[in-house]
Amino acid sequence: MAISHEFEYIKPKTVNEAVDILAKYGSKASILAGGTDIVVKLKETPFNPEILVDIKGIDELSKIEFSNGVLKIGALVTFSELIDSEIVKTNFPLIHEASTTVASIGTRNRATIVGNICSAVPSLDSGPALLVYEADVIVKNNSGERKISIKDWFTGPKKTAIKEGDLVIGLEIKKPTDKHGTSYVKLGRYRGEDLAQAGVGVFVTESNNYKISFCALGPVPVRATIIENLLNGKSLDEKILNEAKELVEKVISPITDIRASKEYRMHIAKVMLERALLKAKERITSVYHETHDILGG
Repeated sequence: MAISHEFEYIKPKTVNEAVDILAKYGSKASILAGGTDIVVKLKETPFNPEILVDIKGIDELSKIEFSNGVLKIGALVTFSELIDSEIVKTNFPLIHEASTTVASIGTRNRATIVGNICSAVPSLDSGPALLVYEADVIVKNNSGERKISIKDWFTGPKKTAIKEGDLVIGLEIKKPTDKHGTSYVKLGRYRGEDLAQAGVGVFVTESNNYKISFCALGPVPVRATIIENLLNGKSLDEKILNEAKELVEKVISPITDIRASKEYRMHIAKVMLERALLKAKERITSVYHETHDILGG
């Protein structure tokens, strides 16, 4: 389907230029980065921006930088670039693993992780990883720059804490200092292009501290703090795993849609949690190797 309406196209070369444009046009302007979401919206929905601000010409937003234990991911960094980055794979393996499950190679070559969180669909694969790593979203407007914790970023399905005139310029993530293992398990009907029907990300340290997050099982990705509190300081055995799975119903609120029923999602989320916990624990002492843990794939 062709784009059926007209809009003004502007391609700034700097962040400051882009911010000035957003300040001038406000809600009339929309950002184009990877384009995997917005182009579909332009073609298939009543989405009618008057101004399309293409930020792909801003070179400073295309960088992956790691310094003083902090990873900086620019707003134009694609999932393919995250997958290929040895910095990410070595220091933030959960981001690497989640990135490998996003859609198809063609989509990953265009789609950005910042675009993923800005679209804020409940099934976004980057959500659990960013939540357990406690990322900050870096936002700039004509009043300056600020950080928004990822835990405060998602405010509802396809809704975020971004304000009119804001430009998301990237993400910042501190490298965990404790020896740890991670795992992302995704439920999909097949490999490639399918959205998550359920997803769980797990981070566990050698001293048995846990961070757990779910996606596609409620209106927004969510940290499972009640399960974390149960598990913290404890080794994994059958009894504690069963107790953890019982608490899943207090954390998530799945729905029935064309891809899965809420009952099935609730059941499989418990299975996925156990699998992710055991795999993350195993990876503390093993060499990380790339996998695609997609149930149903």
